[in-house]
Amino acid sequence: MRIAIASDHAAVELKSALREYLIELGHEVADLGPETADRVDYPDYGYKLASVVADGTVEYGVALCGSGIGISIAVNREPKCRAALVSEPLSAALAREHNDANVIAMGARLTGIDMAKACLDAFLSTKFGGGRHAGRVDKLSNPSC
Repeated sequence: MRIAIASDHAAVELKSALREYLIELGHEVADLGPETADRVDYPDYGYKLASVVADGTVEYGVALCGSGIGISIAVNREPKCRAALVSEPLSAALAREHNDANVIAMGARLTGIDMAKACLDAFLSTKFGGGRHAGRVDKLSNPSC
């Protein structure tokens, strides 16, 4: 799979660890930055991530910041993105199964590396359930549906 990953300064270490983990799993990973822990603004990186998910450059995105909240809000400004803030594997799986999430968001100050890896595994291995969920997901990008 092609996956993009981005963070703010608070999540640079988690981003690096998850990037390497995804590469070990055989995924093609685009690291959208930042490269250092120098202060940056999470919306800039959330918008960059949303852009490559929305245009189809990548299949999925991984968005990280201190809490995961800010960057997930930034990503979700793009109507083609469905970023889900998760903290454990069940919510990661349900985000894919019920909401067809195409971006997983996590908080580096709240989620340890092993839990983050478990969330990624659940997210990437779960398919969208379709059916009764499909119409609801359509409304996320098209409120007039």
